[in-house]
Amino acid sequence: MKRIKFPLKGKYVAMVAPSFVVDFPYPGIIHGLKKLGFDKVVELTFGAKLVNKEYHKILERSDDLKISSTCFGIVQNILEKYPKYKDNLIFVDSPMIATAKICRKIYSGYKIVFISPCNYKKIEAEKSKIIDFVIDYKELKNIFDKEKINLKIKQKIYFDKFYNDYTKIYPISGGLSQTVHLKGILKKDELKIIDGIKEVFAFLEKPDKNVKFLDCTFCIGGCIGGPCINSKENLFAKKKKVLNYLKIAKEEHIPENREGLVKDARGVSFERKF
Repeated sequence: MKRIKFPLKGKYVAMVAPSFVVDFPYPGIIHGLKKLGFDKVVELTFGAKLVNKEYHKILERSDDLKISSTCFGIVQNILEKYPKYKDNLIFVDSPMIATAKICRKIYSGYKIVFISPCNYKKIEAEKSKIIDFVIDYKELKNIFDKEKINLKIKQKIYFDKFYNDYTKIYPISGGLSQTVHLKGILKKDELKIIDGIKEVFAFLEKPDKNVKFLDCTFCIGGCIGGPCINSKENLFAKKKKVLNYLKIAKEEHIPENREGLVKDARGVSFERKF
């Protein structure tokens, strides 16, 4: 994928996943991205909410094994090494692609840039043809440092659009299944949460026939364990940052025009092909 050049010329929207709190302060990251020239800075949490709605409908009517496809590392490895499970993947966009599709609708004419904790998202973005650029967390930190942008701010600023609170735990292993409202749909032994590709492979080699939904991520810990994250903290400390962010979000009063609304996605299809 081509590299973005600064200073930015033209209209750009930055899409930020909630895992950012592991490396960057909130709301300082919004301030920093605006300083770099981004016109709009949005969060992926609304895209995750809409993805959850699709997962809920699929899991509600499915009797066979379904495998989460939000992590492109999982998708790539299953397609390459376990193609017999291709049809078990859930044919729904990831929150990144879902949000990008909505941005294409809402912010027509803007270049879309995803801020990423991992390299697999770069591959997914390039294949999608919807996202123009990807900047990973290590690259972003270097850019902030080079431009001498202070992220420690006192004033209150907001994402431009697409707030949703409960899906902020998506970057944590099991965050998807915790927010997709599975009560009454799956029994306890019908859900399996696995983080770490080796453990996922082990399950696929000897699957539990009771499991109807495998919520899995390539990285141990989920996205907070991504290879492009700067933080050297342990997973417990990283998870705590995400949970603290969720707590702040629940207490935060977000201007109504900045929330994610279902009407924003009207006419957008989140169906995915492999």
